[in-house]
Amino acid sequence: MTDLAAIKAEARKEAFARRKAAFAGGQGAACEHLTSALMRFGPAPLAGYLPIRTEIDPRRVMAAHPGPVGVPVILGPGRALIFRAWTPEMPLVEGEYGAPIPQSGPEITPRVLIVPLVAFDRRGYRLGYGGGFYDRTLEALRAKGPTTAIGYAFAAQEMEAVPVEPTDQPLDLIVTEQGPIWPR
Repeated sequence: MTDLAAIKAEARKEAFARRKAAFAGGQGAACEHLTSALMRFGPAPLAGYLPIRTEIDPRRVMAAHPGPVGVPVILGPGRALIFRAWTPEMPLVEGEYGAPIPQSGPEITPRVLIVPLVAFDRRGYRLGYGGGFYDRTLEALRAKGPTTAIGYAFAAQEMEAVPVEPTDQPLDLIVTEQGPIWPR
């Protein structure tokens, strides 16, 4: 394991503990802040996620979005995500890593993404689970046109500085139960 990989692994461990404690306290006003942040994008195609473990839950906001909504599907290690159309009533199956995904449905290409994370910093960097799926996906989407990545997290998930590497894609905005954070 490289030094950066070890640093990220330790940061991930600490961040998971902070997220678990925050999750136990409830989600507060996070949904209202996320709804407000998304209003500027109107019905633009949106990608959210179906939460696992102690991730903050965006489903209520996704269900109210006026445009198409998709959720991520992992195709395999080293590959970008695809996004399959989602509605709250559709049947789900277990995908990779236990994440629920729609049983079937068309792909959508999002212009706005609600991104799950383990930790974030005020520069807009996120610490994910370590697979690089969102970094590859954001890089590919941004190469094709304007793409906005909104990290969705508990305020307790903030850290001083996320360890980064050249392939890490920054977030454009972070939303917590305390409100929006615009990266500097």
